[in-house]
Amino acid sequence: MPQSSYMQFCPVAMAADVLGARWTIVLLRELLAGSTRFNDLRRGLPRMSPALLSRRLKELEATGIVLRIPSAIDNGVFEYHLTSAGRELEPLVTAFGVWGHRWIESDTSLQHLDVRLLMWDMRRNLDPTPMPKRRGVIQFRYTELPPPQRSWWLLVEPGADVDLCSVDPGFDVDLYVSTDLRTMTAIWMGADNVRNALGARRMTLTGDRQLAADMQTWLGLSPFARGSKIAS
Repeated sequence: MPQSSYMQFCPVAMAADVLGARWTIVLLRELLAGSTRFNDLRRGLPRMSPALLSRRLKELEATGIVLRIPSAIDNGVFEYHLTSAGRELEPLVTAFGVWGHRWIESDTSLQHLDVRLLMWDMRRNLDPTPMPKRRGVIQFRYTELPPPQRSWWLLVEPGADVDLCSVDPGFDVDLYVSTDLRTMTAIWMGADNVRNALGARRMTLTGDRQLAADMQTWLGLSPFARGSKIAS
């Protein structure tokens, strides 16, 4: 039992003992989104230290929420998979996100910008269906960020997972997206859209005209942005 235990028999208190530690809920968000390897979890939790991530994973393993198993593909690599108890937490974690989107003001949420999390989230939710059935390369350039964080590439290969690069992968770029981080985050969270950003000249698209025209479709939205919003 955690040192900060509420020491109550109430099931709410007992669940809070397990899930209430800092970073635990967002770690579960990443696991539920499909990340299973330590480095992938770090990419989805860029502000969480590796030591704390390791500690939280061990705690979740000890409580029967996570199972650490050897990779079936790579020798010497371990993966973290949710148990049935862990998967049962999905409605709870989703409810956290839905509530946050509905009731926390957009200006408040947009004060916490993180290009690494944004691009990782966009990578795993991108819908390649309306894109050409060939390799597509989309470069995002965030004009106000320092050089190490300014440029990102999404590589879309038919039949493969979308890949994210922070270093030029060396392929011809099909579409260049130039914008600022706040605008792109607002679009991803459903508080803005591509058409408005283009009309206000907060975004420019250069390259494949069809990719540009379909951007709002293949980009999609954050899974939490699909619900109605109450706080503006």
